[in-house]
Amino acid sequence: MSENSFTLSAESLAQIEALIAQYPTKASALMPCIWVIMDEVGHVPPAGVDLLMSKLDVSRARIYEVLTFYTMFRTEPQADYTLQVCHNISCHIMGARPLIAHLEKRLGVRLGETTPDNMFALEGVECLGACGMGPCLQLGKHLYEHLTNEKVDKILESLRKGIVPTADTDRLPAGSGE
Repeated sequence: MSENSFTLSAESLAQIEALIAQYPTKASALMPCIWVIMDEVGHVPPAGVDLLMSKLDVSRARIYEVLTFYTMFRTEPQADYTLQVCHNISCHIMGARPLIAHLEKRLGVRLGETTPDNMFALEGVECLGACGMGPCLQLGKHLYEHLTNEKVDKILESLRKGIVPTADTDRLPAGSGE
């Protein structure tokens, strides 16, 4: 998709408007609005930043502060499935390193790489905020906890079939109000 062809569906635009209405200031809706774009496009391209600037009355710098601070937000096209494995101290103690080694072997790539078919990217991240449930893996809005090699194999098998398996924890859909 070229920058000039960036458009969001009417549903996503309506979702953004509904989110803005839920917050006391437009700028407060920034993260949920980023998710709306990510859910539809897979990343936030420069034209998506422009859209957020106009809808939320925030600066380009503020949007990029948020986009580049959080590991789940993307500004470039990604693999079909970006697997982010926490390797911070809690998950490390609970077995993240051997789990990462298992994923590297199963995917045939090293941490920080993408499979040749662009199906999987494997990343290490510092913290996913689930320190008591490690080792854990984030796939977009899905968090998989208490991982074992067997559980990871089932996740990979399901993703290879194009099915995102039920996660242990999901972020609420934008605008759900729950």
